[in-house]
Amino acid sequence: MNISEYDYELPENLIAQMPADKRENSKMLVLDRQNQTVEHKHFFDITDYIDSNSILVLNNTKVLPARLYGTKETGAKIEILLLEEKNKNHWSALIKPSKRIKQETLITISNDLQIKPLKKLEDDGEWLIELIYNGDLFEILHKEGKIPLPPYIERKLSSEEQEEFDRERYQTVYAKDEGSVAAPTAGLHFTKEILQKLKDKGVEIVYVTLNVGLGTFRPVKCEKIEDHKMHSETFEITKDAAEKINRAKADGKKLIAVGTTTVRTLETCYKKFDCIKACHDHSELFIYPPYEFKVVDNLITNFHLPKSTLLMLVSALAGKDFIFRAYKEAIENNYRFFSYGDCMYIK
Repeated sequence: MNISEYDYELPENLIAQMPADKRENSKMLVLDRQNQTVEHKHFFDITDYIDSNSILVLNNTKVLPARLYGTKETGAKIEILLLEEKNKNHWSALIKPSKRIKQETLITISNDLQIKPLKKLEDDGEWLIELIYNGDLFEILHKEGKIPLPPYIERKLSSEEQEEFDRERYQTVYAKDEGSVAAPTAGLHFTKEILQKLKDKGVEIVYVTLNVGLGTFRPVKCEKIEDHKMHSETFEITKDAAEKINRAKADGKKLIAVGTTTVRTLETCYKKFDCIKACHDHSELFIYPPYEFKVVDNLITNFHLPKSTLLMLVSALAGKDFIFRAYKEAIENNYRFFSYGDCMYIK
């Protein structure tokens, strides 16, 4: 398949710069695969579509304030985006502007934190860096770091109030395990009240963890999508979660995944073990048509970028033609796209 098959035109004004006034007020396009129909709803209607014959699986990863600003000894300003902890004090990171950086160049973030680039990695623009710090690293990051919003959300003059807003809203209400450089955005629409309503209906709710890295969002640059290689992202499934998911599937319950990261976690695990098993592993699974899903039945997801692996994943689940028809209808009805945008429920 050629990458151009997954392109579409999106008016710039539909790229959401801010979330809905309340999480649950996001619009939701409901895709019925069996009847090939769509309905226009709001996310607070989700409780009407999920019943006790379902298990809901969410990604409880937490976004790290991973964007840092520092200076070289020359005074030149440098931006660093932490990507993944490799081992104690060593991380992979993106550095801008990369051309100004040489090995062992010392970058000062604050009195408590300095960064030393050690070597360029094979991946585009990535470095292996050493963090030199005094005290607790995560406390320092929360003090010095910024929430790493995607580049299509523009915060040219970010105030302290805006920063606090993004720290709350670019995080799910159930975020627990810190380690992501991007939010699992399908989960941003949930409130504690909606989760409680679903529990009261008898819906089983389970959490897995996939630390969202650049692999989820990196554009596909190959002409043939089959040639694209996904970047590795770490995930964890607990014993309790694995047992609940396996039992639910054995009982014939529908598994509803919240977000493409949850899909990739579950499908990667099943591919490796032929069941859902407690594990701490990594995913490089690239899902595109005609992928056959082994675990996931339904999906709650946001609207994704043109030519992205995420658009290919939802096309594998719902059918490419149906997805593109739904996207066209969403654009015509002024749905808001990408991380802070509206969502769809594929049933």
